[in-house]
Amino acid sequence: MDYLWAPWRIEYIKKARDEEKEGCFLCSKPAGKNDAANLILFRGQYCFIIMNSYPYNSGHLMIAPYRHIANLEDMSDAERNEQFELVSRSVAILKQVLKAVGFNIGMNLGRIAGAGMDKHIHTHIVPRWAGDTNFMPVVGDIKVVNEALKDTYKKLAGKF
Repeated sequence: MDYLWAPWRIEYIKKARDEEKEGCFLCSKPAGKNDAANLILFRGQYCFIIMNSYPYNSGHLMIAPYRHIANLEDMSDAERNEQFELVSRSVAILKQVLKAVGFNIGMNLGRIAGAGMDKHIHTHIVPRWAGDTNFMPVVGDIKVVNEALKDTYKKLAGKF
């Protein structure tokens, strides 16, 4: 049997366990003051844009309300409107800056639907490019992300 090592994954596993104990990262990150360290790209009145620390692709963003709510129906009209406005703005910026040619946009509502953070609603935006997938996810259950988070942050910072 061949083994493909991805030692960076243990940090994700440990952090996910720690965050469950510590609370909600979608509440604690925007409460902090260092947006670059917390990968926050934009702060709106009701919602913010944050880079995913464990991205499916370079430029994987999440948009969440500041308010700690789990259900779509609990969002105010202002939160829903701003959330979708930020999704639209993010797509335009990712097209311009990272030259993305497609997107996966979605929400996982509830743990059973795949939400890693099911107590704080958020929308994922995953930019896509022709040929951005390879055999690794299929054969090795490993995703290769082609750019460091800090480098992608530098490209996107100030564009929102």
